Amino acid sequence: MNVQELLPKLQEYALAYGVSLLAAILIFIIGKWVAKVVSQVVEKVIIKTHGEKTLASFIKHIAYFALLAFVIIAVLGKLGIQTTSFIAIIGAAGLAIGLALQGSLANFAAGVMIILFKPFKAGDFITTAGTMGSVEEIQIFNTILNHPDNRRIIVPNSKITGDIISNFSAIEKRRIDLVFGISYTDNIKTAKEVLERVVNADSRILKDPKPVIAVSELGDSNVNLVCRPWVKPGDYWDVYFAVLEKGKTELEANGITIPFPQRDVHMYQEK
Repeated sequence: MNVQELLPKLQEYALAYGVSLLAAILIFIIGKWVAKVVSQVVEKVIIKTHGEKTLASFIKHIAYFALLAFVIIAVLGKLGIQTTSFIAIIGAAGLAIGLALQGSLANFAAGVMIILFKPFKAGDFITTAGTMGSVEEIQIFNTILNHPDNRRIIVPNSKITGDIISNFSAIEKRRIDLVFGISYTDNIKTAKEVLERVVNADSRILKDPKPVIAVSELGDSNVNLVCRPWVKPGDYWDVYFAVLEKGKTELEANGITIPFPQRDVHMYQEK
């Protein structure tokens, strides 16, 4: 076959398959955009009706991937691939893929459990699976945490449901536990009054429950006083650092000493 005979053939194939290929590309691009828009609309509707961002984010991801699957099937159909047989092949391979991806399926199931039982929601500060952070998003397979030192941590959902979860934001009040050591020669009543003034001067500390200031331990070289004010979860660390610093400076300003461990060593000379 010479060049003159080949060119018409190439033109014929280009017209026959080029249009289908172009249409398939357009279907994929437009379909992917539509899937993204629809999933975002679903998320907004759920937030508006239920006010649950965690559930909305989770369903958004499921809706997006489900719609994207339909788009891919439509693209394959436009390219002339028999989608019925293709779907059958996917179904047959699904079992093998499922066995190979048991961990991913476990993470998906764990994500569903988190959504249903709601041990935490987006914005809560939690500790779980050996780490901590504020929950940014609960995805299909993972939960995204923002660590206090500004690290982003991705935790598999199955790790979370298989571990202890401490939610510091679930209850509107959180207790701060501070310990101040004073000398045995200092006046306990005076030290307690100083700490009470420090606590009462901070408007972020809640009046109910009432802060507790009491002797907790008679140590080897000091008397330990506990100071336990209650705050809102969002104020925890700011108040923690402020009261710790203010407590030390005010105790010292009022003549209360904060001792450090001491040990008397007696030396005997053998005669």
